[in-house]
Amino acid sequence: MSTEPEVIRVRSLFLSDVHLGTKGCQADLLIDFLRHYDADTVYLVGDIVDGWRLKSGWYWPQNHNDVVQKLLRKVRKGTHIVYVPGNHDEFLRDYVGSSFGGIELVDHAIHEGADGKRYLVIHGDQFDMVVRHARWLAFLGDWAYGAALATNTYVNIVRRRLGLTYWSLSAWAKLKVKNAVNFIGRFEELLSSEAQRYEVHGVICGHIHHAAMHDKFGVRYINTGDWVESCSAVVEHYDGNFEILRWTDRQVQVSAERRATRKRTRGQAALPAPSPLPPVMHDDDGDHAAALPVADTLKAALGLTSSERPAAEGSRSKGPDNKRAA
Repeated sequence: MSTEPEVIRVRSLFLSDVHLGTKGCQADLLIDFLRHYDADTVYLVGDIVDGWRLKSGWYWPQNHNDVVQKLLRKVRKGTHIVYVPGNHDEFLRDYVGSSFGGIELVDHAIHEGADGKRYLVIHGDQFDMVVRHARWLAFLGDWAYGAALATNTYVNIVRRRLGLTYWSLSAWAKLKVKNAVNFIGRFEELLSSEAQRYEVHGVICGHIHHAAMHDKFGVRYINTGDWVESCSAVVEHYDGNFEILRWTDRQVQVSAERRATRKRTRGQAALPAPSPLPPVMHDDDGDHAAALPVADTLKAALGLTSSERPAAEGSRSKGPDNKRAA
């Protein structure tokens, strides 16, 4: 009996705020998600790699490398991947207009849905006043956020031992603090206004780690969430409908199935422990020999080695909005 997961095909997939290079990144869950979903086009909507943290202390475990390899393998199988850098991976904005491993780097993108509606795809940090005008405060906030994520780690160790699923203390606190709630509302309004300036039907963004989809400000606002707190992504189905997927919901389903299995086997001869979620540390075809030196490439791009910057496929050009995205 095959143990391979059923793959769901969608028209477009939007991911942001993975923060590879940090301990808070839920890389295993993301790889599990990528094993279950394929798309014609994948948009990486910023902060996929956390250059801020990597510069202050190198952290790059194998499962973070596996995320990159999984995406590159999708490219080789025909998926079109568009990467819109954010503030944490702003070092990639120097390469806008280039292509790395078949992944196209752009400052922003205009996505046309199956129903003909057009959406501005942008990370969104350009509309965060703290990031634009008080970078020292942004770095301080990033440190505090990292401390909250470290607390998350210990909280979830206890939860796993109790048979509970992943829960984010930082996400819970964010929605309980009045100033944070007000910031989210203002951010959504600004991004919706930017979509109207581009004369499109909506905006798809990331940055604030809060998945949402609504039409409160005259256009469709879609935020992909993140893979640190909510473990969420946005997919566009072939009928043009968009959906927010929260991958920790699958953990709830798996936990329920395991409890049912233990209940059925209670009183019978001891059986091996139920299998964990499908293995995610290695890809299906085992193509590890072809793995690119991801860590070395990142170190060079971040200026952490004396190596020259990695050569890009195609010409290097900066997008018109790079300066305002500081």
